[in-house]
Amino acid sequence: MTNTSVDYTAAGVDYSKIDPLKIDAQRAAKETVGNLAHTGFTEIAASRGESAYVVDMGDFLLASITECLGTKVLIADAMRPITGKTYFDSLAQDTLAMAINDIITVGATPISVQAYWAAGSSEWFDDKQRSHDLVQGWKAACDRCQVAWGGGETPSLSGVVNANTIDLAASCIGVVRPRERLTIADKLQAGDAIVMLASSGIHANGVSLARKIAADSTEGYKAKLSDGRLYGDALLDPTVLYSPVTEALFAAGIIPHYCANITGHGWRKVMRHPGSFTYRFTDIGSVPPVLAYLQRAARMTDAEAYGTFNMGAGFALYVAAGDAAKTVEVARRTGVHAWIAGSVETGPKSVVIEPIGVTFTDADMHLRA
Repeated sequence: MTNTSVDYTAAGVDYSKIDPLKIDAQRAAKETVGNLAHTGFTEIAASRGESAYVVDMGDFLLASITECLGTKVLIADAMRPITGKTYFDSLAQDTLAMAINDIITVGATPISVQAYWAAGSSEWFDDKQRSHDLVQGWKAACDRCQVAWGGGETPSLSGVVNANTIDLAASCIGVVRPRERLTIADKLQAGDAIVMLASSGIHANGVSLARKIAADSTEGYKAKLSDGRLYGDALLDPTVLYSPVTEALFAAGIIPHYCANITGHGWRKVMRHPGSFTYRFTDIGSVPPVLAYLQRAARMTDAEAYGTFNMGAGFALYVAAGDAAKTVEVARRTGVHAWIAGSVETGPKSVVIEPIGVTFTDADMHLRA
């Protein structure tokens, strides 16, 4: 373990440098809205700054998103000599989850995905077991979410991507139908309950920091967690796919007032909604052993850990208080653990996590132009 605190910046990821570019891109993107005029379609302006972009197609709304996996493939490559597994079936699910879990935040039903697998050399594809696991894992995740796999791109990018690795990404489109399923700015209100859906572990965010901890440790990925598992093996647990939950909720007559995918920025993402609300938590659930180890190894404060990792809560559903218990029940029937974690209040924009005495304010996250 390190003797001093290690944060995400030390691992090479500094959101204070990345977020300004994202905001500039949002401003430029907004100026292109006039390009839709010749199609007869219009954008849902409030979707800008959300996790997916929405266009009004008349009879229905069309949502779209593109996401990439990041550096988790490097952990898989390091763990294969230790366990003999390629882990690329899990990485395939991770990649799809990055896109699918974002598109459902606006109330969309995901309908198709495209794959982008950019290898550093053509030789990467010579490993038949790894390629097989990637394809089968991708298909299995599509089947789990009932989406069609439309196709994709498999470039060999020598000199851009490292020779022995691959960059995995996915795009997804979905439909919001009926239109009342749209879950963006106008529904959230004080008094709503916040239901958290459990994560499987680190998911695919904060991985650069997790890799640095392994590099700085004498045990590396072989470190034993409190549950007896290897650190590296637990890091590779695939991200939970949450679309079966949101689809089951709609079938049960529940339309969330808002949703947040807890990815980069950790629990700060809870206040992604543009309005000024206080999000108060009284039950934060349990922390997966791999994230507890990460926090301890990096000597992170609770504020640092909850502002970086999901800490056991991968997705937030904001629902009417009267629907909270049923939401938990429906989620659990799909196999995803859920709990009533807190509530939405009138007040300054902030996330108040009472059990650990941590508060994040609007100044702690800048994602909108």
